[in-house]
Amino acid sequence: MMMAPQVWPAAPPTIRRPAPPDGLIVVVVAGLLAIGLLLTFTASHHTAYRMVGDGTYFFKRQVAWVLLGTVAGLVAYSVPYGRWRRYSVPAMLGALAILTVLLSTGATRFGGERWLLGGGSVQPSELAKLAVILYIADWLAGKREAIRDALMGLVPFSIIIGLVCGLILLQPDYSTAVLVGAVAMAMFFTAGADTRQMVVALTIASGALVALVLSSPYRLQRLLTFLDPTADPSGAGYQVRMARESFSTGGVLGVGLGSGQQKLVLPTPHTDAVFSVLGEELGLIGCLAVLGMFAVFAWRGFRVASGAPDRFGALLATGITVWILAQALVNIAVVTGFVPFTGMPLPFLSYGGSSLVTCLVGVGVLLNISKRVQGGTPTPHAHLGLGRRYSRTRLSRAHRARSRRR
Repeated sequence: MMMAPQVWPAAPPTIRRPAPPDGLIVVVVAGLLAIGLLLTFTASHHTAYRMVGDGTYFFKRQVAWVLLGTVAGLVAYSVPYGRWRRYSVPAMLGALAILTVLLSTGATRFGGERWLLGGGSVQPSELAKLAVILYIADWLAGKREAIRDALMGLVPFSIIIGLVCGLILLQPDYSTAVLVGAVAMAMFFTAGADTRQMVVALTIASGALVALVLSSPYRLQRLLTFLDPTADPSGAGYQVRMARESFSTGGVLGVGLGSGQQKLVLPTPHTDAVFSVLGEELGLIGCLAVLGMFAVFAWRGFRVASGAPDRFGALLATGITVWILAQALVNIAVVTGFVPFTGMPLPFLSYGGSSLVTCLVGVGVLLNISKRVQGGTPTPHAHLGLGRRYSRTRLSRAHRARSRRR
């Protein structure tokens, strides 16, 4: 008697789930926020007590902004990043409208940047950074190979960025305009812009920046102070000189958290000069730790960009990473005397509402993109092959093929 062959049940279908968000980005940002709160408390205590009679005034406000930014970041993380593409145009138009209205209604502080709510912690030019990154990522993703054509790529790109940066310059906020332009150019190059066009654009932009500096007595004074801080030691060069002395006082190990003295004489120790407070109280070790955390953020951010499943995600992740990293490097370069004073906050560490909340929203979007990276690792053909020659797109061939099939 023959036995019927045994039929094994079919294996259940494999359900592919999105990878978890990049854990190192979460750890780094949480660590920077914790350090930022400690520095806000120790750096602002004297100033807050002198101004309002409450040494914890700025600290409590910063805690509130961290909580608000965390909620906003979680909301951004919960939204699939592809959905943001449909809001890129409204976001850009909204940013342009706010910047335009602000010219006549906003309050000014520190001789420049216009603020909402009577000069509080809401600075619309900070919100414009994320809107520009979102719009440029959408615009470049749709252009594909056409961006290497001057009339289809460089000219309209220059008009768009020139309009945004022009409105920011009218605030006037020179440093933010330069940052927005630099981030947009980095995204344009990453998307595959022609190298010769990039050289021409950078040459024109550099000439325009020099002309703007020379035409403004305020900006020219900042440049002269950078070249020789001792020429006006009690005026424009005072903050630069005090910030440098903080690092020499701190040495390698620092004087101890809360024991720094330079913060008592710095004009804005808890905002623009917070890194100098870190240098004095936690020394070279503390500074290197923060720099290392930003380096890890850059590594993981570009890793997410290289493994994003589509062109829009790759460009969006690139823009967010370059924005936060460039802003951090500029702030640190200012207080260490490598570039002229700009008044740009240090992401996650400086006191301030709009900058902190906007950065955390950007991190939320970046973490959502990181969930779509295949298996939590970049694809074999990186989207950001910066070594490509002959002005070809810096997105991979496999990626371009997938984009054409969509």
